[in-house]
Amino acid sequence: MKHHTNRQFLSIRDSLADQIAGGLLPVGDKLPSERRLSELYETTRITVKEALLVLEAEGKIYREERRGWFVSPPRLIYNPMTKSHFHEMVQGQKRRAVTSVLAAATVPAQAAMCRQMDLPPFTRVHHIRRQRCLDGRAALYVEHVVCAQRFPDLLELDLTQSITGLYESRYGVRYGRSRFTITPTAAMGHIADMLSIADGSSILHIARVNYDQHGKLIDCDMEYWRHDAIQIAVDTDSWQEL
Repeated sequence: MKHHTNRQFLSIRDSLADQIAGGLLPVGDKLPSERRLSELYETTRITVKEALLVLEAEGKIYREERRGWFVSPPRLIYNPMTKSHFHEMVQGQKRRAVTSVLAAATVPAQAAMCRQMDLPPFTRVHHIRRQRCLDGRAALYVEHVVCAQRFPDLLELDLTQSITGLYESRYGVRYGRSRFTITPTAAMGHIADMLSIADGSSILHIARVNYDQHGKLIDCDMEYWRHDAIQIAVDTDSWQEL
């Protein structure tokens, strides 16, 4: 019986993947409910759920909390070695980006951020929280921690646009090198809410500490990506000596 169940689960996965690949289920389409799929495939909802979870892990479908399952768009290609910002990266791949500012304040840096950025205690920083949508879907939640002394009036500017662009146009500051830490993890609390996923869902956490063209600290970005929205691709020709 267990062997038969496994074959059912693989058969459902293959059937749905074939319909997606063939365009019968186009990008953005909502799949039938798990109950309806169990009726169509004459099996249990548990077996259907196993098939859906594999397709989700493969990035072929995605789930939104309280809305159901949808066919995934192509993943955004993210090369950490390039200096392009989110909107430039998205537009370069002929996609659509929207940024929403959730909160922005000047506060003393928390201890964890002082360690991450090698700051002395009680350093004042701009803490900016933003949600970024890709083709109408929440794909990224990001927290920016910016050295307030270097950019004193930053919070008065339009933060729905690229902060990287504001650094250059307003302050003459450009990114030089960056230090990345990339970690698969689980979304919890407000991070899950901002990505419209359930608590415990898989995400990719990218922490990036940025320095300017002269090697001086600029900021730290804490990025939380839907795992099915991004593909990390590094071109070794763009490596720099650090």
